[in-house]
Amino acid sequence: MSTSPLADLAQQTTELLAAIAALSTLDALRDAEASLTGKRSPLAALQKSLGALEPATRKTAGAELQEARRIVETALEERRADLRREARRSSLETDRLDLGDVIPSDVHWPLAAGHPGLVSLTQRELEDVFVGMGFTVADGPEVESDWYNFEALNIPPAHPARGLWDTFYIDLGEPETVVLRTHTSPTQIHLMERAVATDSLPIHSVMPGRCFRRDTPDASHLYSFHQIEGLVVDRGITFGDLAGVIETFTRAYFGPDISSRLRPGYFPFTEPSAEFEVTCTICRGAGCRTCSSTGWLELGGCGMLDPAVLAAVGIDGEQWSGFAFGFGIDRCAQMRHELSDMRALIENDVRFLGQFS
Repeated sequence: MSTSPLADLAQQTTELLAAIAALSTLDALRDAEASLTGKRSPLAALQKSLGALEPATRKTAGAELQEARRIVETALEERRADLRREARRSSLETDRLDLGDVIPSDVHWPLAAGHPGLVSLTQRELEDVFVGMGFTVADGPEVESDWYNFEALNIPPAHPARGLWDTFYIDLGEPETVVLRTHTSPTQIHLMERAVATDSLPIHSVMPGRCFRRDTPDASHLYSFHQIEGLVVDRGITFGDLAGVIETFTRAYFGPDISSRLRPGYFPFTEPSAEFEVTCTICRGAGCRTCSSTGWLELGGCGMLDPAVLAAVGIDGEQWSGFAFGFGIDRCAQMRHELSDMRALIENDVRFLGQFS
């Protein structure tokens, strides 16, 4: 009788493959995995016995054992995939719903088709305007690290501007702070990083998307809202270019009788900074409850990129300059369609939604 510890390797491999094929559920596979390929498996015991072999035969025996382990592990993964597909098919069959059992017999066919909501329609219109002005459209994640959402934008932890954003924090059990983005500005950092890495400056892009802040809903604020931000990084960009883009957009989107104006403002990621307002589209500048009787509605903020932001992504501020701007898509929808209260956008009143079908 052979004294080699691998004398029964082929038989044990066959038995392991048969045991894997006999597994009928994912739970059974998880329970058996340790005994099939883990530290308690026959292959692990054979691995430990290799030390008793002569050096001349240890290498060959080890290769045979590794090949047997590869065969067993491959069979296990294939069985796992098969069981997942079977579980998925079973779940779909269980959840299958015969609409004939739930739709009342007096329903008038065909049913009305759905349509994009007012915010989605507004976002598409805004994108069309900016694409017509020469901008591209970019997107970014809604869950961001603290670095992208704050620090790379010149807002370190102790910066007083942190108080301007009432933030939703996410606990992922990791040392890095993770947040629901409070603005779409982090996408600007992603764009500039990618442009530097691929040597693809300049940048002329807008970034629409959903943002989150712990705001109390009122006539002009929502806790989950949509922003569109713009970023231009090029040679020789000035504040005059920024003002021209804002005015061009305002007249193209709201109409020739609506104007914009810039007022000095503060944002940590731009310097100099400004807040831009447009003529109240509800009262046409006469003054009303929505514009607090001023005749103007604040649409967003803008400014020249702070050199610290350029430095954070590795852009030479001596060669390149740029500006950024941002405003609320929901606010645009409110002003474009003369809505006195922004909360109508989230109340799901079909009498309201049906007006935009």
